[in-house]
Amino acid sequence: MLYESRGDFQRLPDTIMDEKRLLGDMSSYLAGEVPRQPPRKQRRLVPSLRCLVAGVLSGLAILYFVLSGCGVFRHCPHHYDNRQYLTYEGEHIQWEICGDVKGRPLECSSIDVPMDQFNTHDIGTKTFSIPLIRLRGKNATQNILLNPGGPGGSGLDFLRLVGDQIATIIGEGLHLLTFDPRGVGASRPLASCYPDDETRRGLSSKLDGKLIENSGEIYAWTAGFVQGCADTMGDYGKYLNTPQVAADMNSILDAVGQEDMVYWGLSYGSLLGQTYATLFPDRSRRVVIDGVTNQFDWYDGRIITEYLTDTENVLEGFLDECIAAGDKKCALASINDTKKELSKTLFSFLEKLKEEPIGVYVNNTVYGVLDYGKIMYNGIFPALYKPANWPLLADRLAQLIQGNTTEAFLAYGRADAWGVNIDGGRFVTLNDGLSGPQYWKQGRKALLEEMLPLSNLSLFIGMQWDAFYARQQWAVPRTHAYRPRRGIETVHPLLILSTTYDPICPLISARSANDAFLGSRIVEIKGYGHCSVSLSSMCLVKRLREFLYEGKVPDGNTQCEVDSPYFVKPEEDGQVVAQTYFGDPEEQRIHLAQLQLARDWDWSRW
Repeated sequence: MLYESRGDFQRLPDTIMDEKRLLGDMSSYLAGEVPRQPPRKQRRLVPSLRCLVAGVLSGLAILYFVLSGCGVFRHCPHHYDNRQYLTYEGEHIQWEICGDVKGRPLECSSIDVPMDQFNTHDIGTKTFSIPLIRLRGKNATQNILLNPGGPGGSGLDFLRLVGDQIATIIGEGLHLLTFDPRGVGASRPLASCYPDDETRRGLSSKLDGKLIENSGEIYAWTAGFVQGCADTMGDYGKYLNTPQVAADMNSILDAVGQEDMVYWGLSYGSLLGQTYATLFPDRSRRVVIDGVTNQFDWYDGRIITEYLTDTENVLEGFLDECIAAGDKKCALASINDTKKELSKTLFSFLEKLKEEPIGVYVNNTVYGVLDYGKIMYNGIFPALYKPANWPLLADRLAQLIQGNTTEAFLAYGRADAWGVNIDGGRFVTLNDGLSGPQYWKQGRKALLEEMLPLSNLSLFIGMQWDAFYARQQWAVPRTHAYRPRRGIETVHPLLILSTTYDPICPLISARSANDAFLGSRIVEIKGYGHCSVSLSSMCLVKRLREFLYEGKVPDGNTQCEVDSPYFVKPEEDGQVVAQTYFGDPEEQRIHLAQLQLARDWDWSRW
């Protein structure tokens, strides 16, 4: 779930793809990854002539690459006619091979969707181009639509990175289908508050989020920023919101000839799933929401605080599990013997950083400052999402406390928050909720009066200060009329997945969704981390598969155990090693896939 912090851990880099065809790069083509058409019969050429022709063609190819700016190290679309187009009975789009996952081909396509799916305004025929990507299941007849979160997360990146693990967990009975939502990644137009990257770097605020000291400058800068967002996107910016994306998912279903929605949404994807199920209950056949956002707060709340309910509890869990693991597995445990002592040591060090940031010099090209915000918001907070990162976080914090600052600085202190476009998520967040003068008292003092009482709410509230300034002054009008409701009866009940302690989407929010959708059930993993994909639990996988393939929901809300410890040092060769052994080889494969997924899918980067 992307909330409005400016740290670079919020977003994966945008996927570089051809905006219409989503082809692989030219180097992939030359490597043989894109199937070629059978060669035509040709006359045999004498060797000298054959060499001459080959030489001319090679020269032309080199000249083409130079003139077009393409090369082995640059992503470029194909310009040849031997692309392999794929069509399937009942579908209304063409696909093309666009790479592979562990030797299994990925197929890509795109659709155009109306800028305003609900026809509420007269905006002509403007459209968004939505890229699609699919990994076909070996025994599948239906697609499961996936959303990895954000808002602003790329489905294309998600499937390319962890498609193999997701396929192992879900099974071969469903095609894995996902997309980049409007304004995100390879969709077009791409959401942006700046006309180009050079302007982004030049105009982006470099101020930190100190509530009192910098409030005047932050407030003044935000006025220009929000107007820049509105002017850069024009009419398109008004329709970057979750209800529109939910309607886009119907367009995707229609394109692949599927009536029923089968869906798994993580983090912000849980909000998208709830929105879809409320708008289109008759198509919501199998909807799974995982790591749940409270949609009532999201759409109808001005200042949202519920998401921080368990953040400190996860930090406490990190320290508890560290002491339990011992100093051989958790480096921080070598500093103190008890959790209470370790907590005091860590927080005393962090408090000192507030007043005395540390200057770090590595060499004449790498140096800078480590301060409280960089450790808390670029280091500790994103690691809370993924317990698989806890050993590494413990190593870096232990070195830092003991005076070795290099590792922590290289990991957390050199963030380039202004080189990454997170504006798609910003537009959706602010357009969905109660933003702008219609809902907020104007003026800097009026805003501070609302913010100051929140300053002691959480150690991590500081990530939100700049978001409140943007929400108060947001210049894009709200165009959707969506309101969350309770008592929604979908064609089949929802399945709700959550950990007991999620640092950003707490269990209390899952219970809110449980209350809103009739017949829904919660499956809770008794552990720490963001979404079920942050942990391994065979119990949860069984509940998930029973729901997807049989429509079975538990009789009541269910709890599942975690199948692996929290502090596991990575192997030297980088391989994942089983932490629990199962008699069934298929279950063993699933367990390893869960461990790999928990390590590979890096929530902390977007």
